[in-house]
Amino acid sequence: MTTAELLGEADWVTDGGLETDLLFNKGLDLPHFAAFPLLEDADGRSLLEQYYAEYASIASTVGAGLVLETPTWRANPDWAAQLGYDAAALDAINKRAVDLLRSVARRADVPRVLVSGVLGPRGDGYVATGIDAEEAAEYHAPQVRSFVEAGVDVVHAMTVTASTEALGVVRAARAAGVPVAISFTVETDGTLPDGTLLGDAIRTLDAEDAPDWYGVNCAHPTHLQPALDASAELSQRDSSWKTRIAGFRPNASTLSHAELDEMTELDTGDLALLTNSTAHLREALPCLQVVGGCCGTDASHVAALWGAQSPTGR
Repeated sequence: MTTAELLGEADWVTDGGLETDLLFNKGLDLPHFAAFPLLEDADGRSLLEQYYAEYASIASTVGAGLVLETPTWRANPDWAAQLGYDAAALDAINKRAVDLLRSVARRADVPRVLVSGVLGPRGDGYVATGIDAEEAAEYHAPQVRSFVEAGVDVVHAMTVTASTEALGVVRAARAAGVPVAISFTVETDGTLPDGTLLGDAIRTLDAEDAPDWYGVNCAHPTHLQPALDASAELSQRDSSWKTRIAGFRPNASTLSHAELDEMTELDTGDLALLTNSTAHLREALPCLQVVGGCCGTDASHVAALWGAQSPTGR
């Protein structure tokens, strides 16, 4: 299935910074920054349903589609093992995440819903990993299979720090027969954590095994701007990578990844700067359709990005 077949020409709302919202706004303890253990009990599932319902409300208000992303960014073998999950338990929790979002989707008053199975990097989301494509494909394949067996519409790897791991995810998704999106993260200078320019990473991956679309997450809009400025210095052919970006989930804060790692309080950022700089990116990225948030954002930020009133009253 192509990007056009999945996204069409519609706009799509997706959610905000799930983990930081739960930690700082809801007061939950999330060991290893993992949200998926909330799926284990009724109270946790209810909290997640309420969280996603806020974004369904925004999508309904603005007449957009809704991309529901599973709370499984940490639900891979290395991170889950630290929380006591073996392979069988991990398979079950990834499937449970999809089931929860299917339930949310049935109640959402929106034109269309896509359920996205979220994968995170094997390592830390802010540090480049040395994993090669073959190893990454083998590593991420079980989570991809769990998502496919549960009936996701697309697999989405977020906060990817290097094109090699991205390539492995794409190959695992292709082997499982499911559409796949890749969202890279960038530092304040517009480069990936491994030092690669965003445009170069996209061109490299497209030449090897292209995903269905790209996104950028866990970076403020002003951090993405240097990547766009760098492409402007190249030929028009070299800047065509910008048409491949269909999704953006910004951080609220302008702080660097290293600075955010040291934070003990939530930086909710300058909302006017976030909305204005995101609007500028929309002009520069002609195929941008899916917009939500990442660290430090909640439903109030995402609503503002869509020009809507916050469903939470914040």
